[in-house]
Amino acid sequence: MNKILHAAILAISVAATAFPVSGASAQDLNIQIGPDGPKVRMRDNCDPRYDDNCYDRRDSRRDWREDRRDDYGEYRRDECTPDRALRKAERMGIRRARIESVGRRTINIIGRSRGDRVIVTFDRSDRWCPVLR
Repeated sequence: MNKILHAAILAISVAATAFPVSGASAQDLNIQIGPDGPKVRMRDNCDPRYDDNCYDRRDSRRDWREDRRDDYGEYRRDECTPDRALRKAERMGIRRARIESVGRRTINIIGRSRGDRVIVTFDRSDRWCPVLR
């Protein structure tokens, strides 16, 4: 027990003299005493996924919705939504595209292409909105 206590005091004194006063504050310094002996680390030198003492858990916790948003800020789903079908129709070159009907299995988009009226039917079962006809 005395060896561990002496080693911890020695580590604290070395850590206190090794860091510049302006660069390290009390919150940045992490002293751990374990089976390998005392360790002095900076908190910036750790990974919050693996080290619980790194940051506050509330700071490192991310909202699950952040990972589920697509490029347009909408929540990703595994099915084709009417907005996705509308954007795909506009990318296909259909002007003045609008949603005609939304069914359980299909989404119909109508608009104009090269002066003619067109109706495009998208499948809802896939998130990439495949064109049926």
